[in-house]
Amino acid sequence: MARPRVVIGFLGTTMDAGKDNRWERWRPTVALCQHEDFLVDRLELLHDDHAASLAERVARDIAQVSPETKVRAHILNFSDPWDFQEVYGAMRDFADAFPFDTEKEDYLVNITTGTHVAQICWFLLVEAHYVPAKILQLTPPKRWRDGGAGKYDIIDLDLARYDKIATRFAAEKAEATSFLKSGISTRNEAFNRMIERIEQVAALSKAPLLLTGPTGAGKSRLASRIYELKKTRHRLRGPFVEVNCATLRGDGAMSALFGHAKGAFTGALADRPGLLRKADGGILFLDEIGELGLDEQAMILRAIEEKRFLPLGADKEAMSDFQLIVGTNRDLSLDVAKGKFREDLLARLDLWTFELPALKDRREDIEPNLDFELTRFSEREGARATFNREARERYLAFARSDRALWRGNFRDLGASVTRMATLAPARRITEDIVVEEIARLERSWSRGGAEGPEALLRQFFDEDALAGVDLFDRVQLAAVVRVCRAHSSLSAAGRALFSASRAQRSSVNDADRLRKYLARFELDWKAITTT
Repeated sequence: MARPRVVIGFLGTTMDAGKDNRWERWRPTVALCQHEDFLVDRLELLHDDHAASLAERVARDIAQVSPETKVRAHILNFSDPWDFQEVYGAMRDFADAFPFDTEKEDYLVNITTGTHVAQICWFLLVEAHYVPAKILQLTPPKRWRDGGAGKYDIIDLDLARYDKIATRFAAEKAEATSFLKSGISTRNEAFNRMIERIEQVAALSKAPLLLTGPTGAGKSRLASRIYELKKTRHRLRGPFVEVNCATLRGDGAMSALFGHAKGAFTGALADRPGLLRKADGGILFLDEIGELGLDEQAMILRAIEEKRFLPLGADKEAMSDFQLIVGTNRDLSLDVAKGKFREDLLARLDLWTFELPALKDRREDIEPNLDFELTRFSEREGARATFNREARERYLAFARSDRALWRGNFRDLGASVTRMATLAPARRITEDIVVEEIARLERSWSRGGAEGPEALLRQFFDEDALAGVDLFDRVQLAAVVRVCRAHSSLSAAGRALFSASRAQRSSVNDADRLRKYLARFELDWKAITTT
């Protein structure tokens, strides 16, 4: 048995009136109930106080053409029927209070009557499922002055029901995520899931984004791609402004970021707008934000919360509406604990945090990134560079192995490709070129890993804390850190460190043993491999 059909709609104060000879004219609300193949069991008729008499007459006319249809009137008054905010608010209140029962009744919303503002609000309320209905559109006969039922169309706004639309949305989503990855067909599942989530956030939110990960993991390039994606979707009107906070110090940081007034300090010969003003309407990317001083952090916090800040030496605040993306290779929560980073700023930035993995943790993505770097070289130099088969296989075998430390991540890979392509005869990279490059990389990483224990451990400890660690423990801990950075996981590092114990069957859980060792110094895997 079919469920009762309920139609909700506004009274058409002009078209439903009909004036003289109303039965000779097409009146949408009455015509709604004249279709032989479309029985309306109940009509929920919305109107304001001034149209009460018309609503009563329309209800009487409906009773003549469709005695089975029950008409219920609802008073909905607008002081200004063209005020979108007022109309939407009143209609939303009506929807919230209406006793929808989708298990017992089918609902449709008639958008033929009512102002354009009301029609738009119906679409929004139905699409957001505040009104669990389909859309009903009525069409008059060829001559609208003729009476009669005309035609009707039902529109289901559940886009998942439309295969072509769903397919197009899926294709557009895939295209957007590919765009964020610079067109690289990455194979790392965790990285691909992260990019999909960033695509969602970029489309819907202007809140700050926090990109974490080791130096060279691609934070700057990803921030730039996010900007380009939002720009193609008309979500931005301003520029992409990038600054490395590690290059900013003292008054120079304040001036560069927030601008200054003429005469603010010696040498300030003219007003300077600053980078925040320059980013108005666009995106400001602050790379290595952990390098900013506490004063600058406080002003950044106010700027993203209130869109206002005070330039150096100025007596009038400046305004700028930008989206903030920040990057860091540090654990900012540790900096908060040390008093080096503001907790309130981190809380504001931590709404959307995305951690970019190191290249050594994405070894399955080395091949597509190798092809990307070759393409970039060819575009930059105007000459196509390629590997021969043996050279490519040898390079990839090395690049994916534990011998390849990739301390500089994608910067190392890009530099490596540039060197090989530059030295290759006729831009054809041979096995000899690859052997030479592998040796060069290993020498470079060996020099980088040979830094003394003191220099290495200062990345994790301040002077007072380091002074409290015995010299013996410093040497041992530094060696452990180097081994961890040379491996892609805690388990792999544990196996390398405790291979003799495992061979003697005296080590049960290498990863747990390593974890507990690091915890003795208040360190963990993430802290030592992302710093």
